[in-house]
Amino acid sequence: MPYYDALINYVLLFLLLEFYEVSWQRAPSLMGMLLRMQKYYKRSILLFLLMHPTYYFAILFAMLCDYHWSALLLLFLKTFDIATKIRLLEQVFKKQEISQELGIVLLTPLHPFLPYIGMLVYPFFIALVFL
Repeated sequence: MPYYDALINYVLLFLLLEFYEVSWQRAPSLMGMLLRMQKYYKRSILLFLLMHPTYYFAILFAMLCDYHWSALLLLFLKTFDIATKIRLLEQVFKKQEISQELGIVLLTPLHPFLPYIGMLVYPFFIALVFL
């Protein structure tokens, strides 16, 4: 069962990296999360990108798995996640263009479990590579 060992190792590494990301981004609202991200983004976009190690994991995992469709889907979702964060940071802090609806969404309290959803969803894509 060498595949089983590899699966466990990849999932554990991913969960460790994802927990790191959640720990520095966690806040009571989306605006709080954006404020925490803005500290790194304002210093350097490279630093901001380095604070997302699961993105680099997804790139490496896709290459190691010969670009399996589920590994590519994981990479796509992580890319979309970072692109959305950057877009929101630009819109809220640089352009300062916030619609009333977006303002409400940004200030709405988040359920404490919400930041951890990625720790449940993304390992599924890792497991699909080994099936």
